Amino acid sequence: MSNVGLLDRLQADAPMVNPSLLACDFTRLGEEIRSLEAAGARILHLDVMDGHFVPNISFGIPIVEAVRRATELPLDVHLMISEPARYVRQFRQAGADLLTVQIEAAPEPAALLEEIRSLGALAGLTLNPPTPLETIEPYLPYCDLVLVMSVMPGFGGQEFQPVALGKLQRLRKLTDSQMLLSVDGGVNRQTLGLCAQAGANVFVTGTALFSEEDYSRFIRDMTALARQCQLVQEKTCSR
Repeated sequence: MSNVGLLDRLQADAPMVNPSLLACDFTRLGEEIRSLEAAGARILHLDVMDGHFVPNISFGIPIVEAVRRATELPLDVHLMISEPARYVRQFRQAGADLLTVQIEAAPEPAALLEEIRSLGALAGLTLNPPTPLETIEPYLPYCDLVLVMSVMPGFGGQEFQPVALGKLQRLRKLTDSQMLLSVDGGVNRQTLGLCAQAGANVFVTGTALFSEEDYSRFIRDMTALARQCQLVQEKTCSR
């Protein structure tokens, strides 16, 4: 599928829960992926950490390759790494369908985002909670996805930082309806509605999802909540 076709497909599926595999049981990775597929997941999120850009190490190309072999779902790969330009081609070859880089690691990312698109993937840009939104605004035309971090990257299970809501609201005003607007960090039953009302349509969830016994119920409930909140937002904006 072309990157244009993939973007259209993901837009049609939104709002959607984006399961973060970092929180899954890696002794049962294949089973976890099959359970998520059966539960209605439309995309999978993979956090790549290098121990340099963030103070933690997660996984790299071999795991992305293994997940690619296990599923046909789009793979949303977030590169929490220094020098992302050195690795985007390898991660694309490993099976990434979306590649998101940190503005803090690539402060002038236009050429890199264009390269990601040229490789046939969707291009994403993300920023950490302390980083001003103005740092990414010049590069929005090069993006298919913007990911707003609501925690500092590196570890799961952190508490949601409300500073993300203002960024989401501003981004939704700046971007057209074709932009995938994602949020990651502390997204759960209590915070997802706030993010949806602020304009997010992709919700990365790790700890909150994988701590549930019934993945299907969680994804169904969270998707319904997102749709309800977006309807409220649309009605409010139309007044």
